[in-house]
Amino acid sequence: MEMAKKKTIFECQECGYKSAKWMGKCPACGAWESFVEVNENKEKKASLKKANILKFDEIQKDSISRFSSNDIELDLVLGGGIVPGSLVLLGGSPGVGKSTLMLKLAGNVDKKVLYVAGEENPGQIKIRAERLGIKNKNLYLMPEIIVENIIEEIKNGYELVIIDSIQTIYSENLTSAPGSVSQVRAATFELMRVAKETKTPVFIIGHITKEGSIAGPRVLEHMVDTVLYFEGDASRELRILRSFKNRFGATNEIGIFEMNKNGLESAKNRSFFSKKSIPGSAITVTLEGTRPIVLEVQALVSESYSIPKRSATGFDLARLNMILALLEKKLNLPLNQYDVFVNITGGIKINEPAADLAVIAAIVSSFKNRPISKESVFIGEVSLVGDIRDVPSMDIRLKEAANLGFKKAIVANKPNIEYLKTYEVKEVEKLIEWM
Repeated sequence: MEMAKKKTIFECQECGYKSAKWMGKCPACGAWESFVEVNENKEKKASLKKANILKFDEIQKDSISRFSSNDIELDLVLGGGIVPGSLVLLGGSPGVGKSTLMLKLAGNVDKKVLYVAGEENPGQIKIRAERLGIKNKNLYLMPEIIVENIIEEIKNGYELVIIDSIQTIYSENLTSAPGSVSQVRAATFELMRVAKETKTPVFIIGHITKEGSIAGPRVLEHMVDTVLYFEGDASRELRILRSFKNRFGATNEIGIFEMNKNGLESAKNRSFFSKKSIPGSAITVTLEGTRPIVLEVQALVSESYSIPKRSATGFDLARLNMILALLEKKLNLPLNQYDVFVNITGGIKINEPAADLAVIAAIVSSFKNRPISKESVFIGEVSLVGDIRDVPSMDIRLKEAANLGFKKAIVANKPNIEYLKTYEVKEVEKLIEWM
């Protein structure tokens, strides 16, 4: 019998583009030195199996069951808990705490858990587990990087599987190196198949590139049920878990964690503001999903002796420039002669316009060197024409402010509430009069 001719192709490790010859630069994504040699020997078999056609009206709806991760923040982001048979991809920059979060999950659940370690040795993981205070007696560690061996072990019966990380796992059926596009894709597909077959939830840790996307093919995010990103500066304590895709829940919730000497802990009750009345400080209430977060907006306005500097941390710089232009035009403030710096406390990034009013209040407070009462919150969007507009879910924001001890709220439309004293401000000029 004549053996099949060995076919060698070259594949881009960045985007998966295939070529019959090696190239220095990928014509699809522009990456340099990204082509690796891959052997493709596939025998084509004719599929004679008849497709199963279902009438749409007769299809029964699946009932989604969940079990708790025993972590309020993680459950919130996942949409209420872990769904059996789901495949969850967790991405994040190096050192942010992905492995710590997954090890904490493995220790929190009262289930039989398999932790597949492809990067760290068991001794390192044991040290971290002791620091986290893990007490799950049904936690098993598997130092393995061959996906076929991992699949066989999963079939032995586990209630939760964690893969750390997908870039280190490889299939012996492929000749390309671990972490390449073909290997990551093949390993994820095999894990997805075993998760659905055994109804075992599988969490996969994925590294991210310098551009901020999960390393490997974009198809990886389409294959999984849920995509989570763990954000935060490794030099700061605060970490934020966001959901960018979830087939079993909403994607607008965030989880807030804090990295301390005991590992990773929930920061649900963490406050992001100071009660001191200092010039250049104003309080606002932003909304992340359904969660209201009271934040302090800090501004520093100082006289410039060269080209005026504009800097924003946690706030959109283009929006800051728009607000400064508006203040110059409407209030005749000579901000073109001053440096302006704006910072949102706690390392949180504001992605909605509800903080515009607080930013203006903080800038004016710093410019005039007059403190604002720490009993007040500023909530409102500012338009280019200088009027102040209402923002969604005002009732949720005001209740959170009242719960944290605030007495006054400056808003665009005065609501009919008794638990907080509100002041209606329709234009930027009126805000300055109130201040």
